[in-house]
Amino acid sequence: MSKETRTSVSCVLLTLNEERAIAKVVNDIRGVLPAAEIVVVDSSTDNTAKIAEELGCTVVRQFPPKGYGWAMDAGLRKASGEYVITLDCDDTYPVEAIDELINLMDKGADLVSASRLGKRPEAMHFSHYVANWVFAFCSRILCNAHSTDVHTGMRAYRKTMLEDFPYEPEGMALPVELQIGPYCVGYRCEEIFIHYKPRIGDSKIVPIPGTIWTFKRIWRWRSFFNPHRAALTQKRSAVLQAK
Repeated sequence: MSKETRTSVSCVLLTLNEERAIAKVVNDIRGVLPAAEIVVVDSSTDNTAKIAEELGCTVVRQFPPKGYGWAMDAGLRKASGEYVITLDCDDTYPVEAIDELINLMDKGADLVSASRLGKRPEAMHFSHYVANWVFAFCSRILCNAHSTDVHTGMRAYRKTMLEDFPYEPEGMALPVELQIGPYCVGYRCEEIFIHYKPRIGDSKIVPIPGTIWTFKRIWRWRSFFNPHRAALTQKRSAVLQAK
């Protein structure tokens, strides 16, 4: 897909006091996707929203904050592109990898995730690396979801999949559900590996609640004694057979 025809791609950024990074991230995206819609869901108390508006982004204010899951839900719903790309707004993800995400979507993928864990990232604290490895291992064992990084913030989703897939925005770790669930019910999911960079600004990670919610999400999509998963898998199979 050439830069001139990239009018059906939306990029979604979730921001919480990212005024130091927002301009760089948006301008980097524009360098790769000049015509893309950029949706910023903002819960900041600093100038992040103002800067984003000045840069031509569509800003959705969510203040007071409702939490990561609801912010992500708002951004995914607001995005109008055929492909929806998510990025963290801290400059940790390489925007040049967007080309590879889009190429795989053009070849029929419903979800393409950018794994940070091809090898241990120098920019990731060792404890976070171990935790992410454990989360991915558990998702493979319990859910049969073959992903190396269930918490990556960089993904491309097909908009029609997001509209059809029944995710739960309440609580933290929604990216985990949006990674595991599509694998489990039969969507076409691909993965690439990226270089994870040092962040601009302060980390917003809340380790203990985030860990609890991650395991809740993994358990929700377990491959055994799970009528919820079985029903959605059957529904997806019927859709594929009808095509």
